[in-house]
Amino acid sequence: MTAVRPSLGLRFWLIAAAAVAGMLITASMGRWQLSRAADKEALQALLDERGRMPAIDGASLLNAEPDQDVLVHRSVVLEGRWLPQHTVYLDNRQMQGRPGFFVLTPLQLAAEGGGVVLVQRGWAPRNFQDRTQLPEVQTPEDALVRVHGRIALPPSRLYEFQGAESALGSSRIRQNLDLASFRTETGLALAPLTVQQGGAPSEGLQRDWPVVATGVDKHYGYAFQWFGLCGLIALLYVWFQIVRRFIRPRSQPAA
Repeated sequence: MTAVRPSLGLRFWLIAAAAVAGMLITASMGRWQLSRAADKEALQALLDERGRMPAIDGASLLNAEPDQDVLVHRSVVLEGRWLPQHTVYLDNRQMQGRPGFFVLTPLQLAAEGGGVVLVQRGWAPRNFQDRTQLPEVQTPEDALVRVHGRIALPPSRLYEFQGAESALGSSRIRQNLDLASFRTETGLALAPLTVQQGGAPSEGLQRDWPVVATGVDKHYGYAFQWFGLCGLIALLYVWFQIVRRFIRPRSQPAA
């Protein structure tokens, strides 16, 4: 007698359609993550190329407003004098996992007709017993200084309660700093971009800034997870809907 094959009912085709849809969705998500990784790799190559370019001066930075984005992450060398009366301490900023302040001070450029550049000078710890106490940061007022660093966007914004920024508008300790508002507040002709000072720790500040990276590896990780899920759906479907259904175990006698 011949073995009776199980009939393919509606349930079989519904499961097949669901499996195909799941594999298509997960595979497309994996391909999308790979495209994101390719975009991030191109961006990382651009950032690395900018980092290898010769350093620019303050005049080039001040005149870069129409196409300022092309200067981000470029090396820069500035000469000027600090304006310590306008120093700002951004609170709740971390470096090496420790909370503290990012210290920002405007630098009046020494070049003729030079403007002002806001410099992210470094990180300093805070006093948690007296939260109003400012860290000791050495800032020569009248001396001509040279600052080596890279051009950067203003520090990222952190969450703050509504109205907190206006309440602390005249305080040196702030949660966030809006460059346009700070320009109006101080009356300084600030450059549209800031400079992140590099070099060894000095003046009571640490400068172990995080490495500029676009996060390519996480997209490859996500792609691996999506493709793995796609393969798992295919494997489970083949086993439960084909192997278990159509291949009779050897110990089962023929009908």
